[in-house]
Amino acid sequence: MECFSKDMRTLPTAPDFSLEEAAYARGLSRVAGVDEVGRGPLAGPVTAAAVVLDPNNIPAGLNDSKKLTAKRREALTEEILKVADVCIAHCSVEEIDEHNILRASHIAMERAVAGLSSAPDHLLIDGNLIPSGLQVSSEAIVKGDARSLSISAASIVAKTARDTIMMDLAQQFPGYGWETNAGYPSKKHREALVELGVTPHHRRSFKPVHNILYQAKN
Repeated sequence: MECFSKDMRTLPTAPDFSLEEAAYARGLSRVAGVDEVGRGPLAGPVTAAAVVLDPNNIPAGLNDSKKLTAKRREALTEEILKVADVCIAHCSVEEIDEHNILRASHIAMERAVAGLSSAPDHLLIDGNLIPSGLQVSSEAIVKGDARSLSISAASIVAKTARDTIMMDLAQQFPGYGWETNAGYPSKKHREALVELGVTPHHRRSFKPVHNILYQAKN
């Protein structure tokens, strides 16, 4: 863990601060955006971030992390860490295999929220489910990274952190293309699984990995 001091038919073109302001109007003064990245990969952890933005000092250009280049995400991450309360947390491959990817992603979110320097009094959570371990006022926001600046900030920080992990792992386990596919099941990654085998960082509960292990066993 690293810590730093409703579904809509038509989505806005860029996230804004209206959901946060609505929470402020209800007397909720410390609002955190929460998002995760890494549900789909065959390898590596799932990573979550919780971010409490300063409404008077919001970095320009925040958006859904998928709409930004890696270079822009990295620059924004540096800005976010300077002006916001941020916690980044992970759930390991072993935990993913033990629980399941949905529960593991929720555990990572719970850890990120718990690691903030001060407890938030309201959460804006990307997706349609609220993790069961969160004991604080919360809203699940479908496509929240495109709607809420706090969630988009969390998505950027989480994506940058996880991509860094996968680039480091790519140096230790060359051939799988993790430096570019971040562990997702690209053609190169799937071919390497067959040719090079399963690493300790592969999720054994995921079908493509499980099938290769089963074939090797038999």
